[in-house]
Amino acid sequence: MRHSEQSPTNPGSRPRRVLPRIGITMGDPAGIGPEVVLKAVAEDEIKRVCVPVIIGDAQLLAHTARTLDLQSGYDIIRVGESFPEQLSEPVIYHLDNISGFIEPGIESGAAGKAAGGYIEAAVELCAAGSIDAIATAPINKRALFLGGYSFPGHTEFLAHLTGAEEYAMAFVAANLRIVLLSTHVPLSEAIRMVERDRVMKVISLTHRELQRWGIERPRIAVAALNPHGAEGGLFGVEEASEIMPAIEASRREDDINVQGPYSADTVFLRASRGEFDAVVACYHDQAMIPVKCLSFGEAVNVTLGLPFIRTSVDHGTAFDIAGKGLAEHSSMVAAIKLAAELSTQAGESCRAVEV
Repeated sequence: MRHSEQSPTNPGSRPRRVLPRIGITMGDPAGIGPEVVLKAVAEDEIKRVCVPVIIGDAQLLAHTARTLDLQSGYDIIRVGESFPEQLSEPVIYHLDNISGFIEPGIESGAAGKAAGGYIEAAVELCAAGSIDAIATAPINKRALFLGGYSFPGHTEFLAHLTGAEEYAMAFVAANLRIVLLSTHVPLSEAIRMVERDRVMKVISLTHRELQRWGIERPRIAVAALNPHGAEGGLFGVEEASEIMPAIEASRREDDINVQGPYSADTVFLRASRGEFDAVVACYHDQAMIPVKCLSFGEAVNVTLGLPFIRTSVDHGTAFDIAGKGLAEHSSMVAAIKLAAELSTQAGESCRAVEV
């Protein structure tokens, strides 16, 4: 991997890019992130839609490439060096934040700290205008905590770094888009979070983000919490007391095309067949079961509400196969392609971010 001598870039006077620059974080260095990132970036379909900027450790990536016989030889931009005005080939943005050997498949604070650093660097590159969107490889939540970061995942971490007050996790799987009302919380807490104001905020956020993606008049459905939509109150009250009032207020006050609540056993199928542009789901597994049944390994996680496009894979660090060359990289390919597509549709680079 070669060191890159680059001329300074002035984001304010930057010429319009032919292809978007997608920052790709390496994820937890002890997981399959380095492998799936290298495999994905080597694909011609990725090079046709974007210029990849791998954010990670050049030495570990070089070691991974040699061990698994993957493509190497990428130019390196080090922290503090300027990006070129014209960039057409994949590069590595090298943080040099790994000291010592990171053993594949072993959870550690050192790996978690490094992974957190890649995320922070990606946001900083967005703030500088050096990249146009972010695609992230998987992190390990406990390793991240051991590394000094008290966030349950990428979504909350990125919201903190950007100061985003309204944000949500979403998944794109083939023709299906699902936005989560809550993420990694106990089911009992997720049920308590199904309340009118929160449902309204997620509906409004979904509407705005879909418009940003180029859908002029989004059609949004809201899934019911209880079986059969509660059957008029026989199986629960949340539909009548919280969800329906939120839907009606969203229609009346914000002129949003939203319908429901619809029984969760049919609404996702209806959306996948094109009846709706997105579904708001009441809790994590209600959303993830249809996503993974429909597109396991190829679905993409998208964070809504950030000042830039951010996508990610639909799987974890897979410590059990890390470093063995067995990782499937289709979800990483899908995440990078979607980041490129959405950043182009949005007609913008990363917006101003205070870091």
